[in-house]
Amino acid sequence: MKTLVLAALRFYKAAVSPMLPPACRYTPTCSHYGVAVVTRYGLFQGARLAAGRIARCTGDVPRGTPDPPP
Repeated sequence: MKTLVLAALRFYKAAVSPMLPPACRYTPTCSHYGVAVVTRYGLFQGARLAAGRIARCTGDVPRGTPDPPP
């Protein structure tokens, strides 16, 4: 299952993200962050961390705000 989630994130980064306008407010991007935390912490803990990161992404966050994976 972890491999499937990582493949989906990598597909998004390679095929979908380039077609969208830049919108990520954090550095690294949420997809890079997601791959890093799922790889490091496993599927469930990594998904929880990635979901928390997405939940923190609001219009109040300036673009380029550093938020490295823990």
